[in-house]
Amino acid sequence: MVVTLIENFRAVFYTPFYAAFALGAYEAEDVDVRLEMSAAADKTLTGLLAGTGQVSWGGPMRLMHTLEDHPQSGIVSFCEVVGRDPFYLIGRTANPGFRMQDLVDKTLAVVTEVPTPWYCLQHDLRLAGIDPAAVRRAPAGSMGENLQRLRAGEVDVIQVFEPLAHQAVADGAGHVWYRAADRGPATYTTFNTTRQFLEREPETALRMTRAMYRTQKWMAAHDGRELAEAVASYLPDISVTALAACFNGYKASGVWNTNPLQQRAGVEWLRDAMLACGAIRTRFTYEDLSDMRFAEQVMREDPPTI
Repeated sequence: MVVTLIENFRAVFYTPFYAAFALGAYEAEDVDVRLEMSAAADKTLTGLLAGTGQVSWGGPMRLMHTLEDHPQSGIVSFCEVVGRDPFYLIGRTANPGFRMQDLVDKTLAVVTEVPTPWYCLQHDLRLAGIDPAAVRRAPAGSMGENLQRLRAGEVDVIQVFEPLAHQAVADGAGHVWYRAADRGPATYTTFNTTRQFLEREPETALRMTRAMYRTQKWMAAHDGRELAEAVASYLPDISVTALAACFNGYKASGVWNTNPLQQRAGVEWLRDAMLACGAIRTRFTYEDLSDMRFAEQVMREDPPTI
């Protein structure tokens, strides 16, 4: 069958998904996967449920929201790809000994395009004994606008992902204070579908998972430059040199999984972050949100890299 894979939005940290196409991983597994852009990040799962595609990628944050609103939807993840938080805190001045307490007397510009980064940072603050309300937040702006504010001295710290973190450091406008990936597992991006699809098309799900695992193996064995050259056409506005630097940073931080198995600790950390800030009411279990039988099978099979 032809599988329409709904792309959440275009981003550097989603590179494993582009790599699977660029490396021919789906063709190698004899599954016909077509990429379709979501109308908006917050519409990706509703589009999936409406039949726009059969599989999407995105985070468990959206799964939890959807399951609270539509408990009979059967929405579920079946392959983890981004297992750690890809966002950074970039400060205007150097702060090699950063602690969460350092944010209390600063003006912080947080991500507003999507909610997960701020959910996670709030939980970091709470775990450090700090009320997020004690942090002075800048007026809402895009990550690009916030980088300009940092350059202009209008804010002290910004929350961004790549390539904005790299740009800020490369041109001397900012310094890395905190790599959110360093906190450990926090599930960020998975293949998502419905339980009904998994029961109806188990072989398709298995082949997609195997294709991603083979891609993950390739990525683990190649450096950022080789990966940048492979996927450059998917991110044409960023130079190969800059992409290579971003990729090497993400690889070093463990942002990308090296196998498709969803980490229980990562799911539970994100769930707890969402509960703590009132984003959800339900204490979902790992089993509520994931079906890892295909990931477990392909790991037992141990297929060769793509």
